Amino acid sequence: MAKEGPNWDGLLKWSLSHADATNPPRNLSEEDRKWFMEAMQAQTVDVVKRMKEITLVMQTPEQVLESQGVTSQDIQDMLDELQEHVESIDMANDLHSIGGLVPLLGYLKNAHANIRAKAAEVVSTIVQNNPRSQQLVMEANGLEPLLSNFTSDPDVTARTKALGAISSLIRHNKPGIAAFRLANGYAALRDALSSDSPRFQRKALNLIHYLLHENRSDCNVVTELGFPRVLMHLASSEDGEVREGALRGLLELAKDRTGEDAAGSSSIEENEKLKQILLERIEGISSMSPEDLGAAKEERQLVDSLWNTCYNEPSSLRERGLVVLPGEDASPPPDVASKHFEPPLRAWAANRYEDNTPPSNNEKKQAPLLIGLGPPPPRNSSSRGGVAREDREENNRDTST
Repeated sequence: MAKEGPNWDGLLKWSLSHADATNPPRNLSEEDRKWFMEAMQAQTVDVVKRMKEITLVMQTPEQVLESQGVTSQDIQDMLDELQEHVESIDMANDLHSIGGLVPLLGYLKNAHANIRAKAAEVVSTIVQNNPRSQQLVMEANGLEPLLSNFTSDPDVTARTKALGAISSLIRHNKPGIAAFRLANGYAALRDALSSDSPRFQRKALNLIHYLLHENRSDCNVVTELGFPRVLMHLASSEDGEVREGALRGLLELAKDRTGEDAAGSSSIEENEKLKQILLERIEGISSMSPEDLGAAKEERQLVDSLWNTCYNEPSSLRERGLVVLPGEDASPPPDVASKHFEPPLRAWAANRYEDNTPPSNNEKKQAPLLIGLGPPPPRNSSSRGGVAREDREENNRDTST
C-alpha cells in the first residue's frame, strides 16, 4: 500500500543538503522550487473551509447523523479538532461569522455526556480572554446552558467542563459576572464545593478566589451563604490544591474584615473552629519531610498569613522557621488563580480585538458535509496554548472524573 501524505523523509534530506554551511549558497532550480512548494502545500490546511464543514455537521439534525452511522465519539472527535482550530483568537472570532457558534452552544444540551463536556471545553477555549467572543456568547444566551450543566448535569465531567467555560466567560466581563450573580451562581459554587471530585472542587475554588479578589463587596454575600464553614472543612482536605484553594478563600474573607476584628467579627464557634484547623495544619506541616515541605510552600505561607490576619500575630510556623525555608524567596503567596484564567499569549492577542468586530463573511458557497478529521491545524497562529490545553492534559491524568 502506498504511503499517503508528503514525503517528509525526502523533504528532510533535501533541507539538510541545502543547509550545509560549508558550501556556498546557491539558487534553487525551478524543479527544486516546485517540488518544495508541492511538499509544503500538501500539508497546508484551509482552516476556515474546514470550520465551515464542521459547522455543517453541527447544524445537521442528530437523527440524520445517526442514520449515516455517525456516533457520539465521532462528534467528540470533530469537536476536539474544532477546539484546536479556535485556539487561534482569529479563528475563535470567525466561528460566529460562519454560523458555527449557535450550533456549538446547542451541543451543550446534547443527550450524550461526552458531547456536552467537549462542547463546554470548546466554548471555554473560544471565550478565554477574548472580549469579542465573550460578548457573542452572552448575546447568544450561552451562559444559560452552561449554568444548567454546571448545577445539574448528572455527569461530573460535564459539570466540571461547564464550570471551566463559565470561568473563562465571565473573567473581565462585567455583564457576565452580573448575570452569574443573578443566576445564584454563588450558591451553585457552594454546592460544587460539596462534590466528591477534587478536580471539580479546585475549579470552583479558583473561580471563588477570582470573584472575591475582583469584587470585595461579594465577601458579605458568600459569608451569608455559609462559605466560611465549607471552606474550613476543605482546609483539611487530603488534596493539597484543594487545601490551598480553601485557605486562599478564607484569607480573602479575613482580609475583608480587617479594620474590624477579623476573628471577633465571626461567631465564637467559627473562630474556635478556624483556630483549631490552622493549628492542625501547622502540626501537619511541621511533621512533613523536607521534600514535602518544599512542595507545600504556598500552603505554609497561606497558613501563616491567615493566622496573622485573624489573630494579629505570627503563627508558630514562623517561629519554627517553616514559613520561608533556607534558599526560598520570602515573597508573599503567588496569585495562583490568575494562572488558571489568563495565559500571556492569548492576553496579548486579545488586546488587538477589544474594540473591533470580526470580519464579515461574504462567501455563499457551502462546503460539503464532512465528518472525518482534517489534517492538524497550523501551530504558528496567535493561540491561547494555556488553560484549554492544560485542561485536556489534566483530564487525561485525572481519569477519576
